[in-house]
Amino acid sequence: MSQKPRPRVIINYACSLDGKIALPDRRRVRLSSEEDKKRVHQLRGRVDAILVGIGTVLSDDPSLLVDKEYLPHGNQPYRIILDSNARTPPTSKCLYGGGKTIIVTSEECSKNIQGAEMLRCGKGRVDIQKLLTLLPGMNINTILVEGGGTVLWSFLSQGLFDEIFIYIAPLIIGGSTSPTGADGEGFNHIDLCRRVKIISAEIYPGGGVLIHAVRA
Repeated sequence: MSQKPRPRVIINYACSLDGKIALPDRRRVRLSSEEDKKRVHQLRGRVDAILVGIGTVLSDDPSLLVDKEYLPHGNQPYRIILDSNARTPPTSKCLYGGGKTIIVTSEECSKNIQGAEMLRCGKGRVDIQKLLTLLPGMNINTILVEGGGTVLWSFLSQGLFDEIFIYIAPLIIGGSTSPTGADGEGFNHIDLCRRVKIISAEIYPGGGVLIHAVRA
């Protein structure tokens, strides 16, 4: 049986030199430089959808829109929120601003959220493998996964990605409780670790480094 097609998945996140994406108390700090912020918005303008988890919505309240300052004529992609129990607050910025929003819950969740299209996918929690097979039928063929760490780990650990962009900020956060870009249980053997092929590393004038890799 042939595998159902899935969208092209691009992972993008910013971290400190020691791989942290937030402070030890999980508070977010700005890590991207102005140059990298422009790159991210240009990347957003080239995909069909931007995907984050409910943790990112609750902690950061992002709009997930393409900023017209960086891309004046860019289209607004879909905004996909992985939210198994439909906890997205009705005042969340991701529900407003012109872009369409899809909130993906578990199949047991019957709650609807005004301003969003609801999609039920997975028993108990969102099944991202199944979700990816459904998106092409909605004309979503490229998605940009922006976080948080648990969602990133889900895509990375299951090999559900094609490209990765990691902006490394020139600072160290430290802390054993600080979230990382792959904030899951991790692989317990080197042979199981997910391998990638680094195809470029660019040093920005402001001091950060942009790593571009593809799945090996």
